[in-house]
Amino acid sequence: MKIKKILVSQPKPASDKSPYFELAQKYGVEIVFRPFIKVEGLSAKEFRQQKVNISDFTAVIFTAKTAVDNFFRLCEEMRITIPATMKYFCTSETVANYLQKYIVYRKRKIFASQTGKLADLVPSMVKHKSEKFLFAVSDVNNGNETSLLSDNKLDITPAVMYRTVSNDFTPEEAFDYDMLVFFSPQGIESLLKNFPDFQQGELAIAALGAATAKTVTDAGLRLDIEAPSPKAPSMTAAIDLYLAENNGAPQGAAATA
Repeated sequence: MKIKKILVSQPKPASDKSPYFELAQKYGVEIVFRPFIKVEGLSAKEFRQQKVNISDFTAVIFTAKTAVDNFFRLCEEMRITIPATMKYFCTSETVANYLQKYIVYRKRKIFASQTGKLADLVPSMVKHKSEKFLFAVSDVNNGNETSLLSDNKLDITPAVMYRTVSNDFTPEEAFDYDMLVFFSPQGIESLLKNFPDFQQGELAIAALGAATAKTVTDAGLRLDIEAPSPKAPSMTAAIDLYLAENNGAPQGAAATA
């Protein structure tokens, strides 16, 4: 089936140079950006139910900007003054730099993984193993990351600060897509929540990552596109290859981002 309209379950890119726009122009397809899931911060009342006292901790672990935002929001709502001695451990330089939105950036207080992986942040944490670490997580964390840190004899307390919820479709929204692109298992779950009687038919489904792909097949759906792969290191590259084959357009260089 020729693909004419694609739903990408992510927010619209801020840059006009996104490879998704290149795909739209190259193949003459319409691409709609519409997340299936959204993030909501816990209220102060909900957070207190975990019986976690932020003031008891001397260091915080962040894996995403969302975690940073919700940590400082909760502190403000609960009128908690964060001491100047607080240390921050981040899984990427991007997250670490984002802290400047809330605090003065000081290298001796902020530590970041150079690879984007929590495991590569562990050596820095071990050097500060006397700290009491608060791990800001979402409600869909599987506990594996906390176990990794605890295995290194670090004093870690995970605290849920935000949740992932379904971004429901309204009755007025048209659902006339030829392809759906998913980036997390929660996106698939939201699809089935919104459309309990969903019939795939000829509609193509694309999934990024092994966990997302498995959720598609476990739901009894057909997986048409999976990324990354040896031929397509990114989702846009995978869609490029699929459209070249199915839309009859001459295959150019695959998109790279």
